[in-house]
Amino acid sequence: MNLSFFDQFTSPHLLGIPLILISMLFPTLLLPSPTNRWITNRLSTLQLWFIHLTTKQLMLPLNKGGHKWALILTSLMLLLLTINLLGLLPYTFTPTTQLSMNMALAFPLWLATLLTGLRNQPTTSLGHLLPEGTPTPLIPALILIETVSLLIRPLALGVRLTANLTAGHLLIQLISTATTALLPILPTVSTLTMLILLLLTILEVAVAMIQAYVFVL
Repeated sequence: MNLSFFDQFTSPHLLGIPLILISMLFPTLLLPSPTNRWITNRLSTLQLWFIHLTTKQLMLPLNKGGHKWALILTSLMLLLLTINLLGLLPYTFTPTTQLSMNMALAFPLWLATLLTGLRNQPTTSLGHLLPEGTPTPLIPALILIETVSLLIRPLALGVRLTANLTAGHLLIQLISTATTALLPILPTVSTLTMLILLLLTILEVAVAMIQAYVFVL
């Protein structure tokens, strides 16, 4: 039994060993293993269709030179999506509620895109720090503001993903606790609370999918 509402976000341990790595690697077991056949069953067909749809949506904003990122972006999307959705199951742990993991994913990818842009198109990349048509007295302030916004982007990505999933899990636990507490006292109110819990669970499934998409995008 949890001692507090926040105990569900602590990394599970076994014999003093943190199990967060196993939690992160578990979604890979759900992916089809490679065989000498393209499609082996309906599950593989569905997974290949979903991977194709995801890759198509992620590659739309990029030019053909950016399509070399398709493998890493699609892999990140599937990893986050699977972890977020599996974390909604009972008796599970969601690694993406840990800010350290999200920052470890956000910072290297943000730095890679930044350095790639500065190497391939330095003028365009630096031009984003100053919008066109800016009045001369505002140029130093705008450059400073745009630089700060650029530097805090990985922090914003990690905090957004962590905060949304943490808030969703806390709301589900609070409402489910209220439902079980009101059941013997006020069954009618408990039923209404259960309906709210069902709607919130559907919302959290959508949030888990949207946050994975937003993070990768």
